[in-house]
Order: sequence, then structure tokens, then C-alpha cells
Amino acid sequence: MTLTRIASACAVLYGLATPTGAQEVLTLKRSDSKDLAVSAYLPTGAACKGWAVMSPGAGGSETGYHYLGAALSSMGYLAVVVGHQESGRRAVLENVRGNGIRAGLEELITEPEAYRARFLDIAASGQWARARCASSLSILIGHSMGAATTLMEAGAKNKVGIQGGDSFSAYVAISPQGAGIIFPVDAWEGITKPVLLLTGTRDSELGGVSWEVRTEPFRNMRPGCKWLGVVDGATHMNFAGLGASRRTEARTAQAIGAFLEGVTRGECSPKGRIAGVEVTSK
Repeated sequence: MTLTRIASACAVLYGLATPTGAQEVLTLKRSDSKDLAVSAYLPTGAACKGWAVMSPGAGGSETGYHYLGAALSSMGYLAVVVGHQESGRRAVLENVRGNGIRAGLEELITEPEAYRARFLDIAASGQWARARCASSLSILIGHSMGAATTLMEAGAKNKVGIQGGDSFSAYVAISPQGAGIIFPVDAWEGITKPVLLLTGTRDSELGGVSWEVRTEPFRNMRPGCKWLGVVDGATHMNFAGLGASRRTEARTAQAIGAFLEGVTRGECSPKGRIAGVEVTSK
């Protein structure tokens, strides 16, 4: 397979395209002195309601997920989309070049060093955001590999040896994984903070496994501000911020907004319906 065909295939699977429109692209320093690229979306309105760090899927970058950054900004949150260099586009291409797409991606999403680097990225992004938002409310949001990162930070047991710090107020995992190569059975039962999990009825896992496996973390979590949102007709890539489905993007942003309102109220149960999204809570 040529490099061009590899890049094209990975773009289809994991959103390697880089949509524009980020409010500000910044370079931060990680604790290991490496540079970190992020896109920052400043909150609209006089006060900052909270700050969010967005962790992309494998192959993603700081220029993706514009719809989430813009939506959070419009809700009054400071949002930072992280560029995970060690699991970004170059890392994906290097892994799939010799192993094929599926094997290469599986190798990357089970690589401990890739997750450790992600946590360094998230820590640096959080430090920057915390200094610019007076609110104590913090949210970690992740899609695909970013969802695995998010749930590890929240306290999920895993097979890659990562111990999360549970340092955020709430978590949003988009396209989370069920038990398999990353997480063991019952990995999520110890998570105590508020969590929103989002998937779609066409959001199949790597290898074509049914989207329903993505509901396993919700079923395993103990009650206490846990939400599951299933977006009708949404595919994995519809969540990736490529403009493949504006309807899915709008519904995703609406679900996240409703969840954060519940967290802020301290009455963490859905208020009203979200068109096209089946929401379950416990």
C-alpha cells in the first residue's frame, strides 16, 4: 500500500483532515519540555462557566473537532483541543505502513507510551486553561482513543498500565470502547464522577463490532450522574468534526450542553428530550 493510500484510508477511519476555524492556535510546553500544539476557544459572555480539554482520536490533531470547541465557547466555556503528537497523524501512518490499517491502529491504541504522552498533553492544557478561567468546573472530553484516555483518567481499569488521576469535575466519552484490547470486563465500576457517554446506532468498533458494545461502560458504572446518549444514525466519523453530519454534530453539542447544565445544577438528570438522541441516566 502506498503512503498516499494509507493516508487516505486513515483519514476515512480516524479523521486526519484538519478543518479550519479554531479561534487561536497556541504552542504550550509539557512538563518534559516538549512543545504541544493546541487550539483554544475562548468563552463568550462576561464570565467563564468552566474549562474543557478535548482529546482527539488516534490520528486527530488540535485543528479538528471545531464544532465542539465552538459549541462549548458559545455555552460560556473555555475549550482547548489538544494535538497529541505521539498518537497523531504521523504516528498513525508509521504504525499502519508496515502492519496494515487494523493491526497498526490496534498497536497504537494499546501503546502505553502513547497514553502517557497524552496525559502530559492534557496536564499542560489544563494548567493553561485553569489560569484563564476562574471557575472550578473542569471537563475532559475525548473521542475514540480520546474516549479511552478520558475514561482512564476517570478511573477505569485498563490493560495498558495507566493509572488516571481523576482530576476533572466531569467526563464526556464519545465512542467509548467496551471490554477488549484496552479495557477488561467491569473496568468502569469504580468511576464516581459525572460521566456522559455518547455513541451512535452506526458507530461500529474497530473491526466492525456492533455499536452496542460501546454501551458497556455505562451499564457497568454505578449510579450517580451517569448518562448514555445514543444518536440515531450516527457513525464513528460523524462525531469526528469533519462536517460529515452537521445533524450529528448539533445533537452531540446539545447533549453535552444538557449534561453540563445538569452537573452545574447538581440535579444530574435529563431535563426534556433531545431530538434524535435517546438519553438514559442513572
